[in-house]
Amino acid sequence: MKILNIRDLRGPNVYSHDPVLVMKLDLEDLAGRESYEVPGFIDRLIALLPGLEEHFCGLGRRGGFVERLREGTWFGHIGELVALELTDAAGISVNRGKTVSTDNLRVFLVAVTYKSDAGMHRLLEIAVELVQALVDGREYPLEKELAEVRSIVERTGLGPSTQAIVNAAVAREIPWTRLDNESSLIRLGYGVQSRLVAATISGQTSAVGVDIASDKDLTKKLLGDAGIPVPFGVVVQTADEAAAAWRDIGGAVVVKPLDGNQGRGVSLNLNEEAHVREAFATAQQHSKSVIVEQLFEGRDYRVLVVNGKVVAASEKTPARVFGDGLHTISELIAIANRDERRGDHHSKPLSRIKVDEVMCAYLRRSGLRLDTIPQAGQCVLLRESANLSTGGEARDVTDLIHPDVARMCTRAARIIGLDICGLDVVLPDLSKPLNGSGGIIEVNAAPGIRMHQFPSEGTARDVASEIVSMLFPGGSNGRIPIVAITGTNGKTTTTRMIAHVLAAAGKHVGTTTTDGICVGGHQVARGDMTGPWSARAILSDPAVEVAVLETARGGIVRSGLGFDWADVGVLTNIEVDHIGQDGIESVEDILRIKQLVAERVRPGGTIVLNADDHHLARLPQNPRLSKISRSVVFFSLSSTNPLVISHVKNGGLAFVLHGEWIEQRRPEGDRRIVRVANLPCTVAGTAEFQIANVLAATAACVAMGVDCDTVASAMSTFRNGDNAGRLNIYERNGGLLVLDYGHNPHAIGAVCRMVARWPAESRTAVLGLPGDRSDDLIVTAARTAAAGFDRVVVREDYDLRGREPGAIAQLVAQTIRSSGVADVDIVLDEVEAVRSAVLSMVPGQVVVAFCDRKELVTEMLEGLGAACVDDLHAFFAEARERARIPA
Repeated sequence: MKILNIRDLRGPNVYSHDPVLVMKLDLEDLAGRESYEVPGFIDRLIALLPGLEEHFCGLGRRGGFVERLREGTWFGHIGELVALELTDAAGISVNRGKTVSTDNLRVFLVAVTYKSDAGMHRLLEIAVELVQALVDGREYPLEKELAEVRSIVERTGLGPSTQAIVNAAVAREIPWTRLDNESSLIRLGYGVQSRLVAATISGQTSAVGVDIASDKDLTKKLLGDAGIPVPFGVVVQTADEAAAAWRDIGGAVVVKPLDGNQGRGVSLNLNEEAHVREAFATAQQHSKSVIVEQLFEGRDYRVLVVNGKVVAASEKTPARVFGDGLHTISELIAIANRDERRGDHHSKPLSRIKVDEVMCAYLRRSGLRLDTIPQAGQCVLLRESANLSTGGEARDVTDLIHPDVARMCTRAARIIGLDICGLDVVLPDLSKPLNGSGGIIEVNAAPGIRMHQFPSEGTARDVASEIVSMLFPGGSNGRIPIVAITGTNGKTTTTRMIAHVLAAAGKHVGTTTTDGICVGGHQVARGDMTGPWSARAILSDPAVEVAVLETARGGIVRSGLGFDWADVGVLTNIEVDHIGQDGIESVEDILRIKQLVAERVRPGGTIVLNADDHHLARLPQNPRLSKISRSVVFFSLSSTNPLVISHVKNGGLAFVLHGEWIEQRRPEGDRRIVRVANLPCTVAGTAEFQIANVLAATAACVAMGVDCDTVASAMSTFRNGDNAGRLNIYERNGGLLVLDYGHNPHAIGAVCRMVARWPAESRTAVLGLPGDRSDDLIVTAARTAAAGFDRVVVREDYDLRGREPGAIAQLVAQTIRSSGVADVDIVLDEVEAVRSAVLSMVPGQVVVAFCDRKELVTEMLEGLGAACVDDLHAFFAEARERARIPA
């Protein structure tokens, strides 16, 4: 077996509404072979992984998978179940997966949910390696590989502080995104509601405050100048200066790096010059400048201030072990570090006890060594600093803090300028009033909160929720309205219409379409931007108030959705297209993919459906949609559509074409919204597909809370000339040129029906079809075009999509000729094909160019003097008059 690739689908997808990894697996020699056909394989597998006995595997009972194994199952499915079974041992348990075949009998897609993308990625690789080894009868170092996975999970996972903030956000239904797998930088919320957080530094944390807090000497100066008790200290650069400072201070001192953190290089309670010099050398390994300062006597506390309020306090205890009369200190440390609560890199509630020079120096001063065997029950302190990062522990004392102490801490955070601030306080007793003994020894930006979330003793404090509440006050969920549009045809136009109306309603709109990304009406990226990357780009922009996202099949299949929930989902139609791509074999397959947009409309949101499309008319009854309560709004080109009538009678809302009007249908009565003749995009009402797009966009905008008058006014100013590549109309030499993106039978047929209603003396098409469709679909599209045009110029797409040069053009031309159109030319270059048709135009002729490279074609048309036309009433009147004049 061989893994071809592994893709990460981070958003809702066709396999699961949760993130999945999808492994593309080539079974090679195992293709077509079932599990029972490999002698001894099943017994070896179960002996190695007895937990497989517990898997139901679709049979609904324990042992279902083993039954399937003995009856015979494909090796792709075996790889899936093995990967899921291994997640328990790796500490990232998941139990959902799916294996599907492809049009290649050797290749399967294995999709599994995950808690750690990096860890699950490696487990999929291990599962394939392990199964292959068992097939071959070879040994496999499973425990060694699983240890590597556990290390990957610990190294790449979010730390406890960040994970606690994420959990608090999820509890509030605030969306979150990890922006860098190598750090704890996350984004909470969407658009204008988004906030950045890196550990416990928020996007609104003062950079100046962080700089001040990182300079311990400057911090003490500012606090001291404000009358807050801080220890006297001196910044030194040499050991001699350190010794001199110790003598000047008199008494016990602390030696620490000027800009250190997490207790690195800190030595406390130094009373001898030799110890001061030794501590200086240790501190200088972390910072060129070192502080020698007075030692405050008392207990070591950490007070957390969030948004000007004390939210937690802990008493810190240095790392320690308890003797048993048998083991050395070094061995006792190793035993303590096996505690499941301890991990590296702040990955667990407690850190592993760190053996370093500071610890060894402290033990020496205490008359101990790492090979000393303490007496049974003896408590051995391993260092004087009580940082959790070096193995210390914490006891919650939040309820004990005296108001004097709380006021001192909130004032200090305010002076330094930190919204999230951890203050190291040394006092005889935090529960007593300040009496001139002790004070604040350090101020920390980005303070760790695991000691409060997971104290070794006392009440856990959900300080992460306090941080989230500061970032999202008033119960905000950090979301902006999202409209997602999908379907076979009309997606881009409907998306642009919705964005146009919402902008007219005063919203700063972010839009993704086949042509690019727009923010506030300005294009910021070009190309096909209908996938999850572009959606995330919009949702990450702090200027965006509303997101309107064209959501195409390709992005859904390859990468899932770029959002978790939409407020409104629009499905325009489901027609034959993309057959032969990504395992799509039928219209039902297309529906299954695109209905994901409807499935991910939030509870209480709105699904807008085309009642004239029989696939979409039945969609509300789909079990995958009926579990969540949402509103369904239908639209139809027929005011007598039975589904619409029934839907409204049962209390629903619909939008229909009634005579010359776009109307809203409600149980309490009908309302006219806008006359079709007042909508330039409908080309004097001849473009029924544009009327359908208007209906869909109107329904979506009303669902978003836009009033009908605003919708009518905005739609009356939406012009085809502003809808690049979609029904753009030009006039030249008394003839009309239509530039459109139609590339499937349904879209081509809709344009044919439109131009058939125009007064024209002849109709010509410039036609090219995508090469990644099946031959049957290409032939159907060509026949559709042949039925609507007198002449066809066949071109070729710039991207042949796997076809040989000229192959598609020959197939299209042959089909059109066999359909009865004699006037067929082949001009492979798209621009030259359109140019030849335009140059031969005569008054009264209509040319429709189904274009792929619209920018180049538009530039060419402008060079030929073609003028964009939005209002065709006058042109049609002249054409009708001309038709009455005898030749």
